[in-house]
Amino acid sequence: MAHDGAAAGPGLLSTQLDSSSRVDEITDRLVTAIAIGEYLPGARLPVERELAASLGVGRMTVRAALARLVERGLLETRRGRGGGSYVLDQWPESSTDAVGRTLSMRLGELRDRCDAVCRLQGVVARAAAESRTHTDLELMRSRLAAYRAAGTGLPAQQADSQFHLTIMDAAHNDVLKQLLLDLKSTVSIGSPAHLWGEPSTMPTMELRALHEHEEMVAAIAAGRGDDADALARHHGAIDFELITTAMRRAGVLTD
Repeated sequence: MAHDGAAAGPGLLSTQLDSSSRVDEITDRLVTAIAIGEYLPGARLPVERELAASLGVGRMTVRAALARLVERGLLETRRGRGGGSYVLDQWPESSTDAVGRTLSMRLGELRDRCDAVCRLQGVVARAAAESRTHTDLELMRSRLAAYRAAGTGLPAQQADSQFHLTIMDAAHNDVLKQLLLDLKSTVSIGSPAHLWGEPSTMPTMELRALHEHEEMVAAIAAGRGDDADALARHHGAIDFELITTAMRRAGVLTD
């Protein structure tokens, strides 16, 4: 019996350490997702089940990580109708080390995935220029106007997502649309969501995005497939630029 107990002890300890390490990793990823603007202040995170599936871990691990974010003042938990985990604070100084660790570990992967998103986004924009209808263009211009009128931060992020969906729909190819959405989701640190940067960079990025949105709509409306492709690729580069900006702030990228 003593032998059995000795064998079981280290195995249990190893399991506990693995579990603690996994919670640490998921905590860092969620802290980073908030810091770089996947989830902005006021936004609700996906439910535990969805986060667990997207992060490839169990719900208990996600629950423990979310509890840590609540303790740190990054999230608040609301009960009842419309309840869930809501972002309170984006990037306090206490988040900097986690951001540096997470982005440094994934830099090469994120660079390749962002490049792939840019290329596929160009293909989708070209298809939209070739296949758009009058109804598609009306909706695209309406969504562009909504983005132009949106407030900075979360409203602009949400309007941006709706705008890009109209371009995907104008391509009239459900396979291409799903491929792009799936690929975009793999760039995410936490779960599928679009990067928006931190408060100090948002106004400049939002204005740049507006100009690029206008150029893409003009190219698609005129049926200029080559231009739509090039503009969409260039526009997609914003995500990786925001990632490298965050790494510089975290002190893990100096060039």
